[in-house]
Amino acid sequence: MPDKPSESLTPGIQRNFLQERVVHGRPVADVIVEEAQKLGKSRVFITTSGSLSGDNALPHEIGRALGDKFAGLYSGVTAHTPRSCVIEGAVAARAANADLLVAVGGGSVVDATKAMLLCLWHGLKDQKEMDAYRGGRQGDPSHWPADAASRIRMLAVPTMFSAAEFTWYAGVTDPARLVKESFANPLFVPQVVVLDPAATLASPIPNLFATGMKAVDHAVERLCALEAPPLADAASVSALKLLHTSLPQLGGAGDNLKLRMDCQFGMWLSIFGGTSGVPVGASHAIGHVIGGYGVPHGHTTGVCLPSVLRWNYDVNAARQAHAGAVIGVAGDKLADAILAFATKLGVPTRLRDVGIKRDQLDDIAAKSLRDPPMKTNPKPVTTTGQVMEILELAW
Repeated sequence: MPDKPSESLTPGIQRNFLQERVVHGRPVADVIVEEAQKLGKSRVFITTSGSLSGDNALPHEIGRALGDKFAGLYSGVTAHTPRSCVIEGAVAARAANADLLVAVGGGSVVDATKAMLLCLWHGLKDQKEMDAYRGGRQGDPSHWPADAASRIRMLAVPTMFSAAEFTWYAGVTDPARLVKESFANPLFVPQVVVLDPAATLASPIPNLFATGMKAVDHAVERLCALEAPPLADAASVSALKLLHTSLPQLGGAGDNLKLRMDCQFGMWLSIFGGTSGVPVGASHAIGHVIGGYGVPHGHTTGVCLPSVLRWNYDVNAARQAHAGAVIGVAGDKLADAILAFATKLGVPTRLRDVGIKRDQLDDIAAKSLRDPPMKTNPKPVTTTGQVMEILELAW
């Protein structure tokens, strides 16, 4: 037996985020009532967007089911999670004396609710006070903070497929600077996620297609990472299979709850590689930045991913072949296949199609170079000129 580890071994660590349960295939309202009871909560505050604020919409259905445990609702979250929504929601939750938040909606709602937790924990009441907490994703998301039991937490009910509910970080936009910034804390990850496919029925099909493409991005960038442990790789393979098969059927004759459940499972699996430390790259980095220019989060994948795959191909051809095999194409055709898939779903595929102006590219390149996932792109990106090469491919 060797007396030291082989140099051929790649070290790694699987970190389990501080998420207690994922409940799937059951009615949302029933689950939320049960979970509030399990957690001993009596002041449940719901956060959502304007599109789900009607009396017959899901958030109010959950509120009615909670009865006297329903503390109130904030429905002001808008796209890209602007800081103003975070502060307003936190003010409303504080006034309601909430002891549990429940996010009902897409990625913007989930991220806003995570950031509201930050405001509630630290008594933040002004947008500028958030500056001290912005930045990367330092720390260990599998480690319980010493004061965890005393902090208000959240549950999540996704109505789309962005997978924000499975992460410990949030993207929040500062509109004044046209930048989307990351806020992170191990306790941002929802304690419980409820995957009820019926919750997606209120979301327009184009929104489901767009957020589904974001889940494809999560899976493909991890499949194309230079290294991935078997657990993460298996999850990404399954995610891409489910999404590639199921997404195009939404809104068609075969659309049903089982199909939507498959999309939810694909979304969940797509983000799983992050717990194994498998990084994403330039597609996510550029996507984060153009979100600050008003590009919907779900529209960034069709615009960015094909061009990033083309630019990276000379360093990760074998990994692109691995990803391509999942959907039945050769590795050198993966970028074309992703572009065709986005086109089939009606998702934008060019920067100019999502309102980006050519004179904005220099600024986007500079900001993208500083975005954390750019540092983990398979092909090293060290200059704005290299980012501009990708942007030109996507133009």
